[in-house]
Amino acid sequence: MSTETQDLRAFSGQSSSVVLDQITKVFPTPEGMGETTAVNHIDLEIADGEMVTLLGPSGCGKTTTLRMIAGFEYPSSGSIMIGDRDVANVPPNKRGISMVFQSYALFPHLSIWENVAYGLKVKKLPKEEMIARTGKIMKLMALDGYEKRFPNQLSGGQQQRVALARAVVIEPSVLLFDEPLSNLDAKLRERMRDELRALQKRLGITSLYVTHDQAEAMAISDRVVIMKDGNLMQVGTPQEIYEYPTSKFVANFIGKANFIDGQMLGKDSDGTAHVTVGGRSLSLANPGGIEVAVGQPCALAFRPESVKLDDPGLDGIPGKVTRVTYFGDKIEYEAAYGEHTVVIEVYNPQLAKHYREGDEVTMILDLATVRLLQQD
Repeated sequence: MSTETQDLRAFSGQSSSVVLDQITKVFPTPEGMGETTAVNHIDLEIADGEMVTLLGPSGCGKTTTLRMIAGFEYPSSGSIMIGDRDVANVPPNKRGISMVFQSYALFPHLSIWENVAYGLKVKKLPKEEMIARTGKIMKLMALDGYEKRFPNQLSGGQQQRVALARAVVIEPSVLLFDEPLSNLDAKLRERMRDELRALQKRLGITSLYVTHDQAEAMAISDRVVIMKDGNLMQVGTPQEIYEYPTSKFVANFIGKANFIDGQMLGKDSDGTAHVTVGGRSLSLANPGGIEVAVGQPCALAFRPESVKLDDPGLDGIPGKVTRVTYFGDKIEYEAAYGEHTVVIEVYNPQLAKHYREGDEVTMILDLATVRLLQQD
């Protein structure tokens, strides 16, 4: 192990797993006439050193879940295990966690050095140790030279580094992120996202990240948790979530998805599913794990990049182009098929045939990427 890696891992403290067991949070309604369930009996395990992201629409319960792990909210029922301790009713300062906030929450009247060292000062560490640890983390975060500056003298990216340094320097067992990059512009957000992920992997700190940004969740996570109405809809790696969604909601929430109605004809012993779509029979060799009874309606889900456009009359699904948008690196088409609108993305358009609004086309699906879902 290199000296650099040893120095980095020295900041990770005693990383711990996090286990949520039947966690529920119920709030009284504003009118005081009842209750609303923000988080509904969820189970989740975050392995030691893993980065897991909670993703979902506003009001899905992701921030409430994060706040319960942090200790800012107490669960109505269930347990929260950090390592071998149930901390569901333990105060935040006794949980061994750190949190990086959306607003950074830096002290404007303190220097950068004082901001980073604040947690160590609260812990009343010896001065020599405080200086050594603060100096090391400042260097790690590329903040050396900024010790005497104040937060308003730094850029957004630098302030984000200060907030992260302050969180890491106390050597937490779990690191929580509450949309920490949402205040940055798009290019800086992407660069900081990559830096944050690289740092988390090198430190090996168990981390839970909340965001509403799908691309951010895909890029930064070991696993992604999709939430809706306080419930866990699907948990998996970014690739699993994108390529094998288990519901229309998940397929449509992560990236773009097309859905075409079909009917289940049967399934072979090797798992190949046979469906009929608009009078055409299709065989799906890799339909996913969703079971649909023979004769029942189903939905075929496929991504825009899994469709090829060609001239009419070929073997495929007929359609009519209704919209064309040129992005440079791709052309996005919309084509009508019955009551359905299908989105098609054609990359490297300089090498592809172009179609115009009103053109009749054939949509050829990459059947290996088509998934079978329940019809809502």
